[in-house]
Amino acid sequence: MAALDASAYVSDTQADPRAFVRHSEGLAHLDLLVRGASCAGCIARIEGGLREDERVEQARLNLSTGRLALSWRGDDAAARDFIAKLNSIGYPATPYEPEADSDPQREEERRLLRAMAVAGFAMANVMLLSVSVWSGGLEMTETMQSLMHRISALIVLPAVAYSGQPFFRSAWRALRVGHVNMDVPISLAVFLACGLSIYETFIGHGAAYYDAAVMLLFFLLIGRFLDMRLRAKASQAARGLAAMQAATANRLLPDGAVKAVPAREVIAGDHLVLAAGDRVPVDATVIDGRSALDGSLVSGETEPVAAEPGTQLFSGMLNLDGKLVIEATADRDNSLLAEITRLVEAGEQSRSRYVRLADRAAKLYVPFVHTLAALTLIGWFIVAGEPRPAIINAIAVLIITCPCALGLAVPAVQVVASGRLYGEGVLVKSGDAMERLAQIDTVVFDKTGTLTEGRPRLVNEHEIDPRSLDVAAQLARTSRHPLSRAIADAAGMGIAAHDVTETPGGGIEGYVEGRRARFGSAQWLGIQTTANPFSEAWLQIEDEEAVRFRFQDRLREDAAETIHGFKTRGAEVFLLSGDRREPVAAIAAELGIVSWQGELKPQDKIERLQALKAEGRKVAMIGDGINDAPALAAADVSISLASAAEISQAAADFVLQADRLKSSVFALDISRGAKQRVIENFATSVVYNIIAVPIAVFGYVTPLIAAIAMSGSSVLVILNALRLARRR
Repeated sequence: MAALDASAYVSDTQADPRAFVRHSEGLAHLDLLVRGASCAGCIARIEGGLREDERVEQARLNLSTGRLALSWRGDDAAARDFIAKLNSIGYPATPYEPEADSDPQREEERRLLRAMAVAGFAMANVMLLSVSVWSGGLEMTETMQSLMHRISALIVLPAVAYSGQPFFRSAWRALRVGHVNMDVPISLAVFLACGLSIYETFIGHGAAYYDAAVMLLFFLLIGRFLDMRLRAKASQAARGLAAMQAATANRLLPDGAVKAVPAREVIAGDHLVLAAGDRVPVDATVIDGRSALDGSLVSGETEPVAAEPGTQLFSGMLNLDGKLVIEATADRDNSLLAEITRLVEAGEQSRSRYVRLADRAAKLYVPFVHTLAALTLIGWFIVAGEPRPAIINAIAVLIITCPCALGLAVPAVQVVASGRLYGEGVLVKSGDAMERLAQIDTVVFDKTGTLTEGRPRLVNEHEIDPRSLDVAAQLARTSRHPLSRAIADAAGMGIAAHDVTETPGGGIEGYVEGRRARFGSAQWLGIQTTANPFSEAWLQIEDEEAVRFRFQDRLREDAAETIHGFKTRGAEVFLLSGDRREPVAAIAAELGIVSWQGELKPQDKIERLQALKAEGRKVAMIGDGINDAPALAAADVSISLASAAEISQAAADFVLQADRLKSSVFALDISRGAKQRVIENFATSVVYNIIAVPIAVFGYVTPLIAAIAMSGSSVLVILNALRLARRR
């Protein structure tokens, strides 16, 4: 297969790519946005073409986002040479800027939709004229038939010129660089059908086949649009991560003044001021101030991270309360959030190399059709002694073997299966996700927010006297800390304490009934404690004995049912979490999960997934946190919940809209059913060709009958796909 409509894009010749080159470890690095890549063949041509240059050390294209990561040895000026090379093989490129609003996938969708609408309009009108010609028979004069054909030409030729562009340009780009793809025989059939029809309309006196040409394009555009529609969602993850990066930073100047600068200009060693509500723009270390930050980016846990001088911060963290002065330890392109973005895209890249069933079938289709049409042309020219019947029969072969059924075999099933899943609260976001899910034998779960609800709850309320609970609740009602909210929820509505002060990362202090009370961490209160599977906080009322409050995340109601469902379907279950080992072990024991690990960072999860894949496993990942996004992208197939971070939803192939975890098991069942329907559709296409091709080769069908037969095979494929919609 070939690139999409890349020629519709124009390289930005005004942008100097040298400005986007960065350097590390003796190599120059540049990220490019490549237009028009649509399949594994495109990846091979792009990466292979660049690696022909001796300077290139690495070239990796992410098919979903169009991002090409390029590394080479040499000066920055080589960037222009690489862009010129990409242009020469038919893939225009510009420096990659994920913050840009333009989405090439969405633009391509609109173009295909417009082309399909034009082809459909032309087909409907031309068929009316064709019916008049067929039904007129001997009663219609040659003059009237000629008029009908001329009107058909006026309708079809402009429509074909517009609607056929995705195929014509793709075919031309492939031929220009010495390749042949599926769009070549399609374009050839359309050109020959239109050319012969023009000849018969204005010079000869035979039948015209305008309706066959436009019908062919219409059905092919349906398949291509459906496929593009399902592919388009994958590129959201990188854009969402880019949106999380702070656009500006407050640089602290030597004279004490604060100046707002673009975050891209921050370098290691800069001193920055971080106010409450600001995101950390780059990786940094706290040098002054105390605060609490949302650290879910690193650990996936909702409990805020206490920050004080010496604490390491990572880009994307959200400062919750106090003012901080921080020292940058890296620029933005080398920060943790940028690394997570690269990890997400690396995972998407590995999945984009997945060879789909349709791609395998397409490799056999092109040489078969070209050879058959050429033999038909030569054979009939020898038999008939003139070109006209030879051309008509060759066109019939090209049309009757047209890959409409092949092109619809996968998209039709995907659309029906996606609709069935959507009805059950499962959103499918990736075109080949169901093919990958159908093959899985291993399922990896995150803990917090996935197997659990992601909200701590008080678990030892029965051990706490009502007075202590009431005092703690009066303090907790003044705070937004997750543990404070758990206390307030357990105690219910009530009054709040007076003269309350909150120490970031420590706790709350105030007065209740005239007595000084403190509620917070054991370290803040000076209490010695040991590790346990619970989160905890302590209440100290003046000199009284401290009271311990224990918290635990609640398991989802259907977590055990989901684990059992996957096990009964032959999948082995793992639990990988960024939380402490003790609570992870407790959850694993409760759910009967033997294989588990805790205290993992995003890179650790990816390494564990890669190890599982290296064993030959097909791995599904189910997670919800920002820190899970790279792991979701790295797995063979990924599932996220609707309550998950937007970045995780963007990186996932499936989103459980109703937050019902057991819907993931239903998605597995439907995916396996969809794979079976796809195989049946390919079998239908093969049987159709076995019957139809000999008939066309021996001259028993016209191009129009061939177009109708081709459309009939497409209808059969769609009807078979609709079987998935039936509820059992």
